[in-house]
Amino acid sequence: MVDVSEDRFAELAEQALASVPAELAALLDNVVLFIEDDAPADDPDLLGYYDGIALTERDSTYAGVLPDRIVVCRAPILDMCDTEDDVVDEVRITVVHEIAHHFGIDDARLHELGYA
Repeated sequence: MVDVSEDRFAELAEQALASVPAELAALLDNVVLFIEDDAPADDPDLLGYYDGIALTERDSTYAGVLPDRIVVCRAPILDMCDTEDDVVDEVRITVVHEIAHHFGIDDARLHELGYA
């Protein structure tokens, strides 16, 4: 386990989001990034999750909804990492994984791409 402050962890998550290629970042629609200290109680090892309606499932009735959320879970990531460099890598992978869900890419395809 590595110790990374809440502020530094938030900085790493923001850097991970900023590292997404501009062509993809421009396609993010009505989505925000959140950091939670802990994973949900029913899945304590979860590193992150996407809470929303994927772009591929939106239709003409999609309007007036709260932003989708990409959530990165701090404690499980820190628990599995030995160095800050490990945290940087894991946060980046988690953010990209959840962005992929926003685009409608499922876990099977993410596994094929090395992001699961």
